[in-house]
Amino acid sequence: MANTQTATKKPLERLQSDLREMEPAEMGRDVVEYLREYPRENPESAALWCFGIGFVLGWKLKPW
Repeated sequence: MANTQTATKKPLERLQSDLREMEPAEMGRDVVEYLREYPRENPESAALWCFGIGFVLGWKLKPW
């Protein structure tokens, strides 16, 4: 049990240290790159997300 906790803790600490070292502009570019790459790999899922977000926004922002 102790081995699994330490095994999962080390990558998490490394990820946190990597995030602290990243500049905000670099992090923004990574997010934009991911958002462009995701629909290419999963077009059906991306289309459903767009439809769902558009439906909710259209429903909440209707003019009447």
